[in-house]
Parts: sequence; structure tokens; C-alpha cells
Amino acid sequence: MSGTVTAVSSNGEYSFTKPNRVSITLLAGLGVEGDVHAGVTVKHRSRVAQDPTQPNLRQVHLIHEELFAEVGEAGFTVKPGELGENITTKGLDLLGLPVGTLLRIGEEAVVELTGVRNPCLQIDNFQNGLLKQVVGRDAEGNVVRKAGVMSVVRTGGVVRPGDVIKVELPAGPHRPLDRV
Repeated sequence: MSGTVTAVSSNGEYSFTKPNRVSITLLAGLGVEGDVHAGVTVKHRSRVAQDPTQPNLRQVHLIHEELFAEVGEAGFTVKPGELGENITTKGLDLLGLPVGTLLRIGEEAVVELTGVRNPCLQIDNFQNGLLKQVVGRDAEGNVVRKAGVMSVVRTGGVVRPGDVIKVELPAGPHRPLDRV
């Protein structure tokens, strides 16, 4: 199972969107070099307010580019980096991967999936009504979050658009991704 990086983004300041870059550098145990969310402990404001000492399980945010086409069918226009992700992917069912999956990106970088992004009202501030497109319910009434996955950096390295992403599943039994 493999996919491709279509865009990389980072921002050194708190902002909902992140500008696209030519490359980003992942730092083991920290996240994206120069990104406001990099660090050993949580950096997302809501989580810092709850407990600033908790581990940062949201060092790198990945979104599947296919989501942009899906929300486009509902009239929304979203481009890479605009939902705050660091890495935009193509050809991978990110949401279907289990906790602990390793993504080997490019020549060196490795991230470990920790959970799904729990979308917040900032998405509606970006485009009114978009939150309902990225959070819904399945046929059984379970909440489905589609705004990407979160990960921690296991091995650092440079990541660029066009890099291949190779999936390494953890030993079973597999645990589905949940919000982090």
C-alpha cells in the first residue's frame, strides 16, 4: 500500500491555514521544523488550556487530497494547507488505517499515526457550512471525522511534494483511529 505527497505546508504562527512550502523538515519527537504545533508537549491552544503537560500526539497533520474533491461536490473550494494540514496525500485511505501505522515518507521520514483530527468550529469560520462536510454520521449513527489524521515523528527527514508514502501496518489486532 502506497500513496504520494501532493503538498507540504507549515506556519510558524497560529493561523487556521498553512502556506504551502517547497519542502518541510520533520524532526523526530517534535514535528515540523518551524511549525507552531511542533513540540514534545501539546501546542494546540484548546489542549494547552486543558493540560499543557500532556504529550503532543498531533505533531504532524495529514489530509487526503481526495477530501477536497468530495467537499467540492457540495460547493466548497479547499486547497492544500487551507485546513491546517502539514502533509497533503493522494492515493491512501488515511482514515481507514489503524493506530500505530507507520508512514514512510520520502527517503528518510517516518511518522506514526495516533488518531483522527477532531474538527472544530474554526472550519466553519474558514468556510461556513464546511464543518458539516467533514464531520458526519455513518449508517449506524457513529460520528465520522474526515478532516485528516494526526501523527508523531519517529524518524526525521525532508518531505517534498512527489515523495512516495509507504504504509507499514502494526501487528494486530488493529485499533481504529479515534480523535486525539
